[in-house]
Amino acid sequence: MTAPLSKPREIERLVNGMPTSDGAGVKLLRVLTQDLQRRLDPFLMLDYFHSDNPDDYLAGFPDHPHRGFETVTYMLAGRMRHRDSAGNEGLLGPGGVQWMTTARGLVHSELPEQQDGLMQGFQLWVNLPGKHKMSEPSYRDIPADEIPLLHTAAGVAVKVIAGEAEGVQGAVQKPDTEPLYLDLHLPAGSRFEQALPEDFNGFVYVYQGTALLGTRAQPVQEKQMGILENRAGHDGVLVAAGAEPVRLLLIAGKPLREPIAQWGPFVMNTREEVMQAVEDFHAGRL
Repeated sequence: MTAPLSKPREIERLVNGMPTSDGAGVKLLRVLTQDLQRRLDPFLMLDYFHSDNPDDYLAGFPDHPHRGFETVTYMLAGRMRHRDSAGNEGLLGPGGVQWMTTARGLVHSELPEQQDGLMQGFQLWVNLPGKHKMSEPSYRDIPADEIPLLHTAAGVAVKVIAGEAEGVQGAVQKPDTEPLYLDLHLPAGSRFEQALPEDFNGFVYVYQGTALLGTRAQPVQEKQMGILENRAGHDGVLVAAGAEPVRLLLIAGKPLREPIAQWGPFVMNTREEVMQAVEDFHAGRL
């Protein structure tokens, strides 16, 4: 059993996602934007896509470059085909996760493989420390049945993508940023507690229903992100469901506290490093 929290964190700020499009016109909701990168270090971006109209997503994300961070794609529904310049290829299915460390760089594509039906999921960008930004890239597809799923005594289903919950190790463990990535399904009237180091930055994103956060039971509505406050002595997160079930992501990590220099798909520590990334891409060195 996990010890109960003594001082759960409260919500510092609510954020509504910004509708946008990316790739070849894929419609999505950008939740974590560039102006929040310092506050939510080491996380750089979070996109949510949810549509049953193939025109919103079918063109996908054709070949494009990355350098200096990790992309985490989590599919709730639909399938996405990945190919990259390192020779990797995989088909990400419902409930699966693709964890790609772009490091010194690669070019890849992400293309849906269905003509119709629901496409729903998330892409999270996690920064890399400067010491690893020019290391070798890596790629891992994690099918749904390889991601630990636990059920609490209160009936909460917890998908442990990264980090640890209730003593269960997630599918992914990473040094430096030590990310926690949980998908929580709370039945009506239930609650869930998660320990969290006080120096970690964290947030929740509700994708179904309304969650109640902290001892104040502050509502976080569907398609809202709640940024968790950072206060000394506060040891975790308390989330509850009211009269209706709730589904949400809980994401947290250890901040890198390094300079962030970004130009589109390149995230480095200095402007000069970003300019070198652009030059290497155009010279075919990614």
